[in-house]
Amino acid sequence: MTDARSSSSFPTIKAVKTFVTEGVGSGGDYHNVAGGHWLIDSPISTPMSKWEEYKKSRTSWGINVLGSFCVEIEASDGTKGFATGFGGPPACWLVQQHFERFLIGKDPRDTNDLFELMYRGSMFYGRKGLPVAVISVIDLALWDLLGKIRGEPVYKMIGGATRKRLDFYCTGPEPAAAKEMGFIGAKVPLPYVADEGQSGLLKNIAFLKKHREAVGPDFPLRVDCYMSLNVPYTIELVSRAKEEGLHIDWWEEVLSPDDFDGFQQLKRAHPDTKFTTGEHEYSRYGFRKLIEGRNVDILQPDVMWVGGMTELLKVAAMASAYDLPVVPHASGPYSYHFVVSQHNSPFQEYLANSPDGKSVLPVFGDLFLDEPIPEKGYLDVSVLDKPGFGLTLNPNARLVDASGLLGMKPGKA
Repeated sequence: MTDARSSSSFPTIKAVKTFVTEGVGSGGDYHNVAGGHWLIDSPISTPMSKWEEYKKSRTSWGINVLGSFCVEIEASDGTKGFATGFGGPPACWLVQQHFERFLIGKDPRDTNDLFELMYRGSMFYGRKGLPVAVISVIDLALWDLLGKIRGEPVYKMIGGATRKRLDFYCTGPEPAAAKEMGFIGAKVPLPYVADEGQSGLLKNIAFLKKHREAVGPDFPLRVDCYMSLNVPYTIELVSRAKEEGLHIDWWEEVLSPDDFDGFQQLKRAHPDTKFTTGEHEYSRYGFRKLIEGRNVDILQPDVMWVGGMTELLKVAAMASAYDLPVVPHASGPYSYHFVVSQHNSPFQEYLANSPDGKSVLPVFGDLFLDEPIPEKGYLDVSVLDKPGFGLTLNPNARLVDASGLLGMKPGKA
């Protein structure tokens, strides 16, 4: 007997709506949090840290300027898919005025074709950055819709389970707290930028030494450098860390995302050291050179930025041919469904969302009623066994309908 859902009567896309979130602490913009939160107001080395006035808080240079936004896609049978990401009002405008035309009336199962329509249709101003991040959220809403129509969790539609338990490492300001909470490793942000010279380098070493002593010699300790270093500085920093016996498990995003060739120099200088990157890279095209160069040890795409689940699966397929692990950047349950379906994704990051980084809270704040969070550093895969991404929108979520939010519309011939 033929399943009606797989025939020509499968629901089509009827409507697309967008929302922004009101206030802070809700939705897919990690940095749209209240003042004093470790993510924005603790010493973190960034590309802007070379300027004194932009060093103290990451909000001073606008890391939270866009804010969260959400996409709701309704099918002809009334089923709705929903997803969140970052982009705020500009993202909503792109959905309404550009990408919607590629979606209405289409079969939501055609994720590859829908991605290509949006990606190629925006290539003249996109390829990376905000346009691809917007496409990502649309794509995630499509996968959520498909799962709800089919009554299946997303991970079952992209390959099924490869394990029964998902382990996490924690990114936050206190690795010792991460260890205490049961995480399998911890990642801490580097506080001083390359432009702060030798004194900053010595402070970085002292900072890392303090955390190594706090977690003991064998607990995996990783360092997030947030695109703020350069090749000579990184080589010296890694050398000093080795001399001090700090045993850093990996150095993350030490260079600008555009400095592909710099990683070759780093691996030549430190062939026994793991370097990771990819958080701020976009699409399979952006990852192609990273993968083929074999100069990074782990890829870290963000599924809310890279192009959504559809594009992340392509990146993962390329990486698997090189035995290159893919450990996604944050993204909460969207990443969880991906990781449990992939043999070359050994574990997942949990980005500490509590103000002090010492407790476990939902990644998306109060947006959903039932966002799964790791307990004692892991998650039982059975928790993900709900249709779509398994997230129930909070009826009290601070959503603002973005229909006509910016007022003007582009002219039409």
